[in-house]
Amino acid sequence: MRVKSKKPEIEEGDLTPMIDMTFQLIAFFMVLINFSQTEANERVRLPSSELARPPEGEIESPIIIHVAADGTAIIGGEEFSVDTLRPILNREISVLKSDGKGAEDANIIIRAHKDAATGKAQEIISVCQEVGFENFLLRAKEKV
Repeated sequence: MRVKSKKPEIEEGDLTPMIDMTFQLIAFFMVLINFSQTEANERVRLPSSELARPPEGEIESPIIIHVAADGTAIIGGEEFSVDTLRPILNREISVLKSDGKGAEDANIIIRAHKDAATGKAQEIISVCQEVGFENFLLRAKEKV
């Protein structure tokens, strides 16, 4: 009598939970990443500086103004000339007031393109001061 031998069946594990967990970890770490690039704008290339250093602490109430090479001010993806900047800054002040803060509590971060005229950044600072802002930070790329 011939006995049929059974070939052992290979059990394969279900990889679905492991793949699901991997995607959850990716999503978790994406949420935790420091999104310092969110203040970046593709039209602005910062100048290099040996004196530039990263900020020492977290900046409270930042308002980021990008200055393109042609001198156009960009806030929140919208382009403005220096003359049309006042209403936007007044809107920012009203947002600050709704949070219980004033213009003196905000920090204006100016990210000017390396080829932008220095006078444009100065004009933007002057308009911000006329509206009531007091704290300014200029961004540059650190030379390594």
